[in-house]
Amino acid sequence: MPHLYTAPQAAALATTWRRSLSAGAAAVTPATIRKWRERGHLTAAGLDGRGHPLYALRDLAAAEKATRGRALRLVGIGAP
Repeated sequence: MPHLYTAPQAAALATTWRRSLSAGAAAVTPATIRKWRERGHLTAAGLDGRGHPLYALRDLAAAEKATRGRALRLVGIGAP
């Protein structure tokens, strides 16, 4: 079974990826993770003990990549 991430954990991981591309300018928040889910970029892979969604690394990486260009443009950086 793959490791699954909560929204705050997923946000921290995606922030690491984004900041490596944006010299620290772009961050991902748990609210962003929830928006990705609402907009169909990310699907929950399960639920934690409190019924909160959990996300798979592969799905998280795909959602971050799908939304990267716009996010970097918003902080004034052209997408790589």
